[in-house]
Amino acid sequence: MTMEQKKCIIISGGSRGLGLELVKFCLNKGYSVVTFARKITNEIEKIMSSNSEDFLFQIVDLSDVKMAKSIVDIASDKFGIIYGLVNNAAIAQDNLLTHTRDDEIHRIITVNLESQIVLTKYVIRKMLIQGLGGRIVNISSIASIRGYSGLTVYSATKAAINAFTRTLAQEVGSKGILVNAIAPGFFESDMSSVLTKEQLEIIIRRTPTLKLIKIEDILPVFNLLMFEDINVTGQTFLIDGGASI
Repeated sequence: MTMEQKKCIIISGGSRGLGLELVKFCLNKGYSVVTFARKITNEIEKIMSSNSEDFLFQIVDLSDVKMAKSIVDIASDKFGIIYGLVNNAAIAQDNLLTHTRDDEIHRIITVNLESQIVLTKYVIRKMLIQGLGGRIVNISSIASIRGYSGLTVYSATKAAINAFTRTLAQEVGSKGILVNAIAPGFFESDMSSVLTKEQLEIIIRRTPTLKLIKIEDILPVFNLLMFEDINVTGQTFLIDGGASI
């Protein structure tokens, strides 16, 4: 892909974990990437120094919904064509609902759902103006379809993301915009770090493959949904070693 042909992919929460690996993956595919998170990391600083022409990082807290539009405008102004969006940013939860503060409930819903819906709205507006189609991949979770104690609000937001994916696919499919979701099982990350050793052992025992997934298990499916010539939209792909069956 030449410099003139490069298109931009926006990835929320790309400073670490799965989001960071998706940033690297998209850059290696030859796309420009805009990502944002609440804090910069050493890994992001390394990418900035080696990919200054193709990469942009912004400090953004999605608990401020107004920031969603600004990041889309920044991406469009810097790179022109917005080809893809990955809604990856999320706040974990580690508390029973009865012990979860009201303000924390509001923050989880705002970051995990409301801000992502608003961000997607402004990306789609750009895509429709461009008239070139596009790809949207929402990062959901196994918690969206299976109950885990202490994850009530988090699970609710991820289940809503699945429904959002299906319905949005209906709205924009005729414009060449494909919308799908990936729902990973538990893997080593900040999200799974809230689980105790005993909880992780139970999850592993209940998983047919008897092991947690790795980020490397997610990347081939992401590649299919973001880059391949497919006629697939409105789907949520579970990558969980069979833990949900």
